[in-house]
Amino acid sequence: MTQIMNAAVTTTCRTIESALHGNSAFEQVDENLYIIKQGSAYVMVSVVAWGHDKAMVRCAAQLVTGIQVPGELALQLLELNSHLRFGAFGWDPSIESVVFSHTLLGGKTLDHEEILATLRDVALIADEYDDKIVAKFGGQRMRDLIKDAAVGKMKRAHTNSEAY
Repeated sequence: MTQIMNAAVTTTCRTIESALHGNSAFEQVDENLYIIKQGSAYVMVSVVAWGHDKAMVRCAAQLVTGIQVPGELALQLLELNSHLRFGAFGWDPSIESVVFSHTLLGGKTLDHEEILATLRDVALIADEYDDKIVAKFGGQRMRDLIKDAAVGKMKRAHTNSEAY
């Protein structure tokens, strides 16, 4: 899939890369796609065109996957949404995941302080609440999923090497 590029997308990507340059928690994984690691949470930062001359920055963390959202958890997350400075909790039923996300307007008005403050809040909230949700309702945090995938890959490699 080809990403639509415009001047606002390019400017936004440069601002993000400049603001986070040298930060060991920051990694560019693809064109217009970045990851920020905070404890057990991973925040995906994607820059997308909005029309022909604007850009949006979507900061999203998949907190917990592999759970159903009982009414108690749904109500707690909705109540938290009403108190948050940035972002909101949500539910993605297609992957059975609780997410936390926030979107910014990109382009020439986006500055270092705005992106850093937003990412700090999103990452800290994601890192705090993934643990709380897993402890009370079960499921897996993003770090757990990545670890399980790595262990599975190593086991498959070991099993395949024994065949020779």
